[in-house]
Amino acid sequence: MNDCVFCRIAAGSIPADIVERNDEAIVVRDLNPQAPTHLVVIPTRHFAHLGEFVEQASSDEVGRLFALASRVGKRAGSEGYRVVVNEGEHGGQTVFHLHLHVLAGRRLQWPPG
Repeated sequence: MNDCVFCRIAAGSIPADIVERNDEAIVVRDLNPQAPTHLVVIPTRHFAHLGEFVEQASSDEVGRLFALASRVGKRAGSEGYRVVVNEGEHGGQTVFHLHLHVLAGRRLQWPPG
């Protein structure tokens, strides 16, 4: 999708602070961090949201995306980390390309907001 910012980041047409990349996903540092470490895990294929991803991708692909979030979370937060997926406008989603937020580096509060 030409107008999707995360598709453009994954394609390399918008610069980003890349932490890790593979054929299926890219991990970048968030431009507006909500914790000392705030990474965004983005599938390279466009899915508008988690529900679409789970319906259309293979279970292996879903597992690999969450495994990647876990791996970068463990590296980022030795004391713990949080993985957040905002689903839809009322769930706080502002970019309609599935992405997982990985937050670490401080004690995170509950409820989140």
